[in-house]
Amino acid sequence: MALILDTGPLYASLDRSDADHAACRALIESADEALVIPAPVLVEVDYWIGQRLHPGALVALLADIEAGAYLVADLAGADYARVRELCDRYADADIGFVDAAIFAIVERLNEPKLATLDRRHFGVLRPRHRASIDLLPA
Repeated sequence: MALILDTGPLYASLDRSDADHAACRALIESADEALVIPAPVLVEVDYWIGQRLHPGALVALLADIEAGAYLVADLAGADYARVRELCDRYADADIGFVDAAIFAIVERLNEPKLATLDRRHFGVLRPRHRASIDLLPA
């Protein structure tokens, strides 16, 4: 099993001034499973680091990835069909590419949970592989 990280918790763990920093940092540091970052999340984290933090934060995150602290999950070819389905089915809920891609990876990896601060979007999505997804931190 793995802990898949959405943009919010990953960014909050890096930004000490973020209101969710302590909870997200504790969640990541206490995980006893692989920490997985969906590749599209890195683009969003890079954006927020560029807006709010020093570029050194991105360099440190990339060093952690290089050292194996995080695994990066790329989208598989078949994931794009699921991303399309999710974007279409949940268009009224404003589910975009990144959220749909994260959810497709959650499903492909058969994960029961997702680390996210985005309850509005992920709270409406219904997975194929189980009745619901646990959203962390609780």
